[in-house]
Amino acid sequence: MASSTPSPALSPSHRPKEDSERPPRDIGTLYYTDLLPFTVTAAPETREFLARVADLSIEFIRSTFDRNSKILDFHQPEQLKEVLELDIPAKPLNLDQILVDCKDALKYQVKTGHPRFMNQLSCGTEVVSLAGEWLTAAANTNMFTYEIAPVFILMEQVTMKHMRDVIGYKAGDSILAPGGSVSNLYAALAARHKMFPDYKKKGLLALPGELCMFTSLHSHYSLMGAAAAMGLGTDNLIEVPVDEKGRMIPAELDRLIQDAKSKGKVPFMVCATAGTTVMGAFDPLHAVADVCEKYKLWFHVDAAWGGGVLLSKNQRHKMDGVERSNSITWNPHKLMGVLLQCSTVHFQEDGLLISCNQMCADYLFQQDKPYDVNYDTGDKVIQCGRHNDIFKLWLLWRSKGDEGFEKHIDHLFEMTSYMVMRMKQHPDKYELLNDEPECTNVCFWYVPYRLRSMKPGPDRCKLLGEVQPILKGRMMTAGTLMIGYQPLDHHPNFFRNIISSQAVRREDIDFMLEELDRLGYDL
Repeated sequence: MASSTPSPALSPSHRPKEDSERPPRDIGTLYYTDLLPFTVTAAPETREFLARVADLSIEFIRSTFDRNSKILDFHQPEQLKEVLELDIPAKPLNLDQILVDCKDALKYQVKTGHPRFMNQLSCGTEVVSLAGEWLTAAANTNMFTYEIAPVFILMEQVTMKHMRDVIGYKAGDSILAPGGSVSNLYAALAARHKMFPDYKKKGLLALPGELCMFTSLHSHYSLMGAAAAMGLGTDNLIEVPVDEKGRMIPAELDRLIQDAKSKGKVPFMVCATAGTTVMGAFDPLHAVADVCEKYKLWFHVDAAWGGGVLLSKNQRHKMDGVERSNSITWNPHKLMGVLLQCSTVHFQEDGLLISCNQMCADYLFQQDKPYDVNYDTGDKVIQCGRHNDIFKLWLLWRSKGDEGFEKHIDHLFEMTSYMVMRMKQHPDKYELLNDEPECTNVCFWYVPYRLRSMKPGPDRCKLLGEVQPILKGRMMTAGTLMIGYQPLDHHPNFFRNIISSQAVRREDIDFMLEELDRLGYDL
């Protein structure tokens, strides 16, 4: 029988020099077969190739933070197809061409980490989180079992427990999911399972009637997607009216629950929003929790956007009552600045995730493994495989600590306050929809010169709505600024400026206001 004793490592003097010490051959003339693992002595070439790719990435990051660089070099789709070589070849291309492909891909990519990119809820580039993402790709592991991802599984457990402590849950369970939409779906599935555990086996036969759930009129569309995916139907997602600031009205929620019950429907879940997508509004969580307790409904909080305020003593009050929820979605890739994607969902009750989703696939989740199988997470989720989204979060949190994240969140709100103050100094040019934003969403209309003296009314309102998309087009063509726009309720198109990047400074906000006026003055 062969010995199980591991062989001693070769001393440096006995290692093959051709593998670790010789200079690499000319990379440009080589092919993928000249790299590891196809050529076992190709460590120098592999190192050189990856170093050049890293150099391209680092140069892209440098350019991203250079305020003199453009956010994007905009081309129409058909133009970009002509500029880029995108066809898949029949035969291999050499590594020189592969490096050119890498460079071109970044050349025409939007720099979402640029200090003047304020287009999405996820803006900015945190360098430490980027380091975590690089190493995550190198490890290239799945998150379904401890045996394949031992370090990352433990990181996930520790970090999720810390997040539940911040939320105010005394126990519970958590998981990282591919985006806030799927996190909200997990919450809805758990809510149905909690009320109707036989649904897992018997399906619709286990239900006493037509299920319905409730959410704010301004909530994320993923709740409608969850209703469709779960078989409830979008008509059974009942939207609750909001106040002038975009917050759910608890009295209306109570009325609509009573109305649904009178029609024979079966309410089972309410979703409150902590940081709505457009206006950044926070629903009154204590009041919503009271209604949920009254009717014995599952209380979920979609804090995908606003969850980061929990890390700031100055902002945390906006989520008072979250500790009374049954579940919460929280996306660290938004206010916390973790690289995409990084979405978490947390449950107050432990064991519910596994009870709801477990399918006991014995080819993955054997119960006689040589470790505690409770560390295997794959059976908690409907996905089976999960990307490693924890390392970039854990590493960033280690680098900042709770104290650093509090400064991070406070900085975003300070910049938001500065922007609102500056806009109020120029009421002829900027009209605010939310002059006291609850989150870092600043919603406004830019007013071109010809409309500044026009009397308020439907005609002016219509013209303002038409101006904003044209101005957005000019922004993209210039490449100097990116801000999103949309209509909402009876309001025509307006800009929604998002500050979620640590790179944003007062000079960037001053530049934004000047650039909007430069690009839009004559519209």
